Amino acid sequence: MSDTDQYTDVPVEPAPDEKRRRIPRWVTYVVLGLIVLVVLFFGAIFIYAKVINDSPAEFTAGDLDAALSSQAGSSQAGDGASTTGAPGTVATAQPPVPTGAPSGAPVSTGVATGAESSQWVATDSSQVGYRVEEVLFGVNTTAVGRTNQVDGTLSIDGTQVTGVDFTIDVASITSDESRRDSQFRGRVMSADEFPTATFALTQPIELGATPTDGADVTAHATGDLTLRGVTKSVTFDVTAKQDNGLIGVQGSIPVVFSDYSIANPSNGGVTTEDHGLVEFILVFQPAS
Repeated sequence: MSDTDQYTDVPVEPAPDEKRRRIPRWVTYVVLGLIVLVVLFFGAIFIYAKVINDSPAEFTAGDLDAALSSQAGSSQAGDGASTTGAPGTVATAQPPVPTGAPSGAPVSTGVATGAESSQWVATDSSQVGYRVEEVLFGVNTTAVGRTNQVDGTLSIDGTQVTGVDFTIDVASITSDESRRDSQFRGRVMSADEFPTATFALTQPIELGATPTDGADVTAHATGDLTLRGVTKSVTFDVTAKQDNGLIGVQGSIPVVFSDYSIANPSNGGVTTEDHGLVEFILVFQPAS
């Protein structure tokens, strides 16, 4: 027997280091499964944040026009306004002429003219809410909550806005996520203890001219904002418009949470900024 044949059938054992380097298949499958789960989890978060969570954009002048038109249409329908005329047009409802008034006499629409004073009340076309940027498990998104549960008044004296007051039912503010709403009503805003948020104008707003239908007015407003029982003086820009016998006001107020003893909304995998906006569209009609 040759030296070569002597070693042909002798099995060769793997070196000890090779044995230790072998990874069982089940471990590989478990690791791959975990990777797939992580990818699916963050993929679902991304889809929710960028697709499902379709947060409304900030209010604009276009939203103000839409709110005024919506309220005007609602008022006309409620008054039984005529819809006859050219196709696609709606006849504007006119207030009744007082009994005994001479033919062609001017009819008051509740709109201030000259040095007259007028009082206005908020309608349910008004909306007030919050806007906060947040990071949901590493994905940027925007949290928006709104309500139309707004009580408000507006006072005009000649060319000055002498008073604006509105109150919001905090618990009625909702977003597209019920868990966020529960946190907002609970530890963030403590709605049971502080059920309302308010704003009161503290300095008259000079318009420069008597408001007229269709004209936009931009001005600074200064007043007291009360959130979670804490009141702070704030100054911010507003855009106002008079149309169809209504007055609309649109704007936003920057808010730093700690200034109002508001707990940072961050929770678990959700991280928010330490500030946000109170944004609003207020639609007023003449007080009856």
